[in-house]
Amino acid sequence: MEIPTGKKIYFSSDNHLGAPTAEESRRREEKFVAWLEKVSEDAAAIFLLGDLFDFWFEYKYVVPKGFVRVLGKLAEIRDSGTPVYFFVGNHDLWMDDYFEKELGIPVFHKPKEFNFNNKKFLIGHGDGLGPGDKGFKRMKKVFTNPFAKWLYRWLHPDLGVPLAQYFSVKNKMISGDEDVKFLGEENEWLIQYCRKKLETQHYDYFIFGHRHLPLDIKLQEDSTYMNLGDWINFYTYGVYDGKELLLKEWKDPES
Repeated sequence: MEIPTGKKIYFSSDNHLGAPTAEESRRREEKFVAWLEKVSEDAAAIFLLGDLFDFWFEYKYVVPKGFVRVLGKLAEIRDSGTPVYFFVGNHDLWMDDYFEKELGIPVFHKPKEFNFNNKKFLIGHGDGLGPGDKGFKRMKKVFTNPFAKWLYRWLHPDLGVPLAQYFSVKNKMISGDEDVKFLGEENEWLIQYCRKKLETQHYDYFIFGHRHLPLDIKLQEDSTYMNLGDWINFYTYGVYDGKELLLKEWKDPES
């Protein structure tokens, strides 16, 4: 993709809408919708890097109740002709084709390469990548197993959705203090993953979410790793204007 003059590409991740309560989620959703409204003015594309919802499961004819404001805004942006791309996270990994069929938004389940203005990007949510975190990797295999998904579908939504929401909110990624502490480059597993990828292939930029901590790390002179932070504590996002990738903080226009 060649970015037109005056246009930008925007990246956001980890909103966890629906948690920890409907009231708190609504306030964050309103902030995010305001951000979408603003960036859509000059967006060449918008990338959502997962965990938009704290829980999401698509039954054959049912999706979770709520989120009408953000879904409506995404539909409006797509209908205007602006591309939107979605990468599933570990909280909304049970997403199937609702976004694609209803909103026209492609959904990716693994990191994907993109080229913008002759710069190579590797983009994804970031869960399960790099060394360590073996417990989560085992759990993810269970959750994404087709038989496990089939069994869960037999739970009525009035039981299955609140049950999953309860356990999802208990997940430390929405509430843990340790998620906002930088562990050092040698202990940050996404940094290790990026460095490993660079051994066999060059990328100008790696962009991930999941970590919940805004990070902008120079891996090499011509390669950068960015973590987008979240919309719980930091309200941060990435923006690329065709020349420079920046990590920014969203502040309400009236503030």
